[in-house]
Amino acid sequence: MKKCFLIILFPFFLFLTASLRAQDPRARLVVAADGTGDYKTIQEAVNAVRDFTLFRVTIFIRKGIYHEKLCIPSWKCTITLQGEDRDSTVITNADYSGKVYPGKDASGRDKFGTFTSYTVLVAGDDIIAENLTFENAAGPVGQAVALHVEGDRCRFRNCRLLGNQDTLYAGKEDSRQYYQDCYIEGTTDFIFGAATVWFEGCTIHSKRDSYITAASTTQRQPYGFVFNHCKLTADSVAKKVFLGRPWRPYAATVFMNSILGPQILAQGWHNWDKKENELTARYAEYHNTGAGATHDKRVAWSRQLPAQSAKDITLTKVFGNWDPLK
Repeated sequence: MKKCFLIILFPFFLFLTASLRAQDPRARLVVAADGTGDYKTIQEAVNAVRDFTLFRVTIFIRKGIYHEKLCIPSWKCTITLQGEDRDSTVITNADYSGKVYPGKDASGRDKFGTFTSYTVLVAGDDIIAENLTFENAAGPVGQAVALHVEGDRCRFRNCRLLGNQDTLYAGKEDSRQYYQDCYIEGTTDFIFGAATVWFEGCTIHSKRDSYITAASTTQRQPYGFVFNHCKLTADSVAKKVFLGRPWRPYAATVFMNSILGPQILAQGWHNWDKKENELTARYAEYHNTGAGATHDKRVAWSRQLPAQSAKDITLTKVFGNWDPLK
């Protein structure tokens, strides 16, 4: 009887949720730096979203330069940040590791570190961002994160990530992230972290000789960073670029069906000056093209995947019960 009662009520609950979403003015908020929207800053709009909301809230961000250190905390979830135009809707800040700030935080620190240098921190689950630029404008001063993502099931479409060292920090090991048609630039280890991440159709741009990825995948994770149908480009000064080096011993990174420019070194991968990393790091490639894709001189401890192994690397295998395309 109780089960039947729940079955009867469930459609009504879905209808009620949809009705509330349609009627609730918080389902769509507008941010405009010139004051013509609901809020002048993105942070104000994020703060206005109900904690642990039951429906998706879209924050539409009009063109402009937003000088913010934006934090989407873990209790703010199911939010879409929708920029009006990717290149003209810019969130920017200039903190970096070692930069002194006034006073001290709760831990007694008076300087920013790598993990507090972010321009934007996404800690909430089910966050979507599209048509936006995330920028750390500190310059080549060391670690300076533009986008730091810890939430699960986070999607980024048609975004630009601009910085130098440590541009994108794909944080926690239980975080799943999907980047589609994004532009990501940097110098050293500019895509790093322990999350499971799929990059689809992205442009990965090296600004100088160094390393693209620095995964810290844990031993228990079957996948780390997956690059599929991406394009690896570089400034003219960058002629010696490694695909990656292991920040942690079990780092996992694969490039598939991608175009690798001439800046990619013949050896491809680096062991971070630790011979023992060669026994555990999981680096692989499949069906890449371009001047940097020749693999006859790749390090012996990386793999060229056979066709069947590459076919097994799917969104379902990598992300399990989450489909980022839905």
